Amino acid sequence: MSLHDDAVAVLSAWAAPTPEEEALRAEFLEHLRAHDDAMLRECVPGHLTATTAVLSHDGAQVLLTLHPKAMRWLPMGGHCEVSDASLAAVALREAWEESGISGLELLPGPLAVDKHSVWCHPPQCWHLDVEYAAVAPPGATAVISDESLDLRWFPVDEIPEPSDEATRRLAKRGQAAIGSRPLG
Repeated sequence: MSLHDDAVAVLSAWAAPTPEEEALRAEFLEHLRAHDDAMLRECVPGHLTATTAVLSHDGAQVLLTLHPKAMRWLPMGGHCEVSDASLAAVALREAWEESGISGLELLPGPLAVDKHSVWCHPPQCWHLDVEYAAVAPPGATAVISDESLDLRWFPVDEIPEPSDEATRRLAKRGQAAIGSRPLG
């Protein structure tokens, strides 16, 4: 299955939790139908991306990056690569690359979708973002990558400014998903 086919399957099966996200889900699927290259950065006016809220093992904290272009505290995330097999693989790869944490456990997802304007193709381009959460192993130490100005753990209920509502929503949904996991 191609990355494009995986995205269609994932978004077709996903039950959006809000009417706004249902509208975005439908928009993302239409974009996939209209653009064979919808998964790649080169697709203008927008392309699918994957974001991951990296949570502490107990779900109490979220690791955020101070994004150098957005100048906001955001979860890990980014563009799909030709070698990626699935949206989930993109989400996990980006989380590992930007956090430096090995052994991340990706939670079943996606947990949210979001659309935001970005700088990939000036003057305007859209990221059609499919959002996941991952759990860090106990005692995990994050390492700042070249893609970040800073990297810090924050309590899920105390995400600082500047951030955005999508970041807060994803962190809370990830925290809830950790709490609902079967013990094993």
